[in-house]
Amino acid sequence: MTQLRSVSLFTPSCWATCVQPPRGWSCSRRHSITIRTARWRTSSGYFLGAAMAPSSKDQSLHGTRGGSEGANGLGRLLAQQLVAAGETVVDVPAKLAARARLLDTGHGRKTDDVDAASVAVVAVRNAGLRQVARDDYTAVLRLLADRRDDLNEERRRTVNRLHVLLRDLHPGGAARSLSADRAAALLARIRPGDAVALERKLMARELLTDLRRLDEALRRNRKRCAEAVAASGTRLTELFGVSEVLAAKIIGHTGDVTRFPTSNHYGSYTGTAPIETSSGDVRRHRLNRGGNRSLNNALHLIARTQLNHDTAGRRHYRRKLAEHKTETEAFRSVKRHLANVIYRRLRHDQRLPALPGLT
Repeated sequence: MTQLRSVSLFTPSCWATCVQPPRGWSCSRRHSITIRTARWRTSSGYFLGAAMAPSSKDQSLHGTRGGSEGANGLGRLLAQQLVAAGETVVDVPAKLAARARLLDTGHGRKTDDVDAASVAVVAVRNAGLRQVARDDYTAVLRLLADRRDDLNEERRRTVNRLHVLLRDLHPGGAARSLSADRAAALLARIRPGDAVALERKLMARELLTDLRRLDEALRRNRKRCAEAVAASGTRLTELFGVSEVLAAKIIGHTGDVTRFPTSNHYGSYTGTAPIETSSGDVRRHRLNRGGNRSLNNALHLIARTQLNHDTAGRRHYRRKLAEHKTETEAFRSVKRHLANVIYRRLRHDQRLPALPGLT
């Protein structure tokens, strides 16, 4: 549902007008720079902001620059529609919009109109914001990776519930590594003695059906991940420990790798770059618990796999131990090194010609 308003807001250097997105961007020129803002109301009640303004080189209505708050979240649909319409759209972080709203004149409270104006000001005045691109094969891989995470989490909950029922139906319960076939074999030997045990067995059979469904969905997901990764033409799977599933997660959550100028920026995004907490002459670093945790988890799994085999990761790990690093510090160094290697692979893949099927 679109929220329509006829609002005129004066800011220090712009005139802001609310209009309907993404068509109908129209307003009168009141100053040398015109900012047009829009509000999109979602079913959950959240508001998203977008702003359009003529570029500094060409004051005509061509070559405009737009901003969308939360272009990877609630604002994704609006941002993608604007990009598809030929507009240049940048992703405005909510923190920057909040700072612009705080430093502006007035009460500073978060209202729809004031928030729209703050998004507009940030979009026009910040040249370093990430430009929104149309969804490509990386969006497909991220959808597959996120879907697999959801399926694994649902399977884990189903197995735990099945364990609870089998514990009350069979002495000692089932083995920890419970599969659908093992659960079915165990249930076949159970003879309920009363109505309570009978209901438990019926519920266990329902969970067993859910478990088989999830196992099949995970098999289909793995096949689709392998096909999508192969169609992308990436060489990431040549790295030891990187399966098609992990490659889909890494590529999908990284997105456009060119938005990271250096491997240090990418390491910070993955949460593998330590944070400096030096004071005076004492130089120290602490663990970075931020960043993209899905990418961090993928790097963790790759590092563990490499340590179990004779690989470059194991040699790097042993070299750090020889430098009197602790096992934890050496392992974190392996993850940081892997982030650099993956960054270089992704940059190389970015220069390859696009393949049909996923673009």
